[in-house]
Amino acid sequence: MNNHPYIIRGGSEGRERLRVLSRVLQPTTQWLFERLDFGAGIACLDCGCGGGDVTFELASRTGPEGRVVGLDVDDVKLDLARREAALQGLEHVEFRRVDINECDLEPAFDLVYSRFLLTHLSDPPAALAKMRRALRLGGLLVIEDVDFDGHFSHPECDAFRHYVRLYSEVARCRGADPNIGRRLPQLLSDAGFARVQVLVVQPAGTDGEVKLISPLTMEFVAEAILAEGLAERREVERIIAELYEFARDPRTLMSLPRVVQTWGYRTA
Repeated sequence: MNNHPYIIRGGSEGRERLRVLSRVLQPTTQWLFERLDFGAGIACLDCGCGGGDVTFELASRTGPEGRVVGLDVDDVKLDLARREAALQGLEHVEFRRVDINECDLEPAFDLVYSRFLLTHLSDPPAALAKMRRALRLGGLLVIEDVDFDGHFSHPECDAFRHYVRLYSEVARCRGADPNIGRRLPQLLSDAGFARVQVLVVQPAGTDGEVKLISPLTMEFVAEAILAEGLAERREVERIIAELYEFARDPRTLMSLPRVVQTWGYRTA
């Protein structure tokens, strides 16, 4: 068994998948930020920033008088993010190669954010403890993560069901939790955060990029599925092809997994 927890192919191809995913999720993440109404000039940390899509959103909200730091372990994505920040003239944005499992963070931030990171970690409570330590007193932690079993399609689609099952199985093989979203409020409370609140959002549609996420993700986890011996290559290729065919049909409905949005404050 491969013990590397991250099951989705990274690098430059992974960055392009994340662009699609970020465009689909942008309305719900923006809505969350508007609800939380944090102001300009604050210091923000984006843990597991990938190519920096949400990092850039945070930077637009803090303004040039603020400070935003993005952390990730994928050097290719980080280099691409640095280039994009330079092109946008975002001098108050910084990207660092940091593994949340191995780092020590100082309490230098007013807001710590993470999307779809904890689901890939073998020890989410340890990561949350580090995020808490990165916050100044009164600081805000904001987490978005998946409840993968919450996927749905209409009509029922065998390839879609197999995709959800195989993704969940390979995540568990690597010690990750594909349904961590439902655990988030308890995890934040146990980590010492106060005034913990939760919302659930779920993008879905009959056309557009929202329907590409499932076949794209199946493509990008195929190597991990094969490495764990969970399916034969021919089966994986068939599932990918059928997912794209299902997505192209304007009569079908496909969803992302449920996305649980949770936040809480460091008060001590």
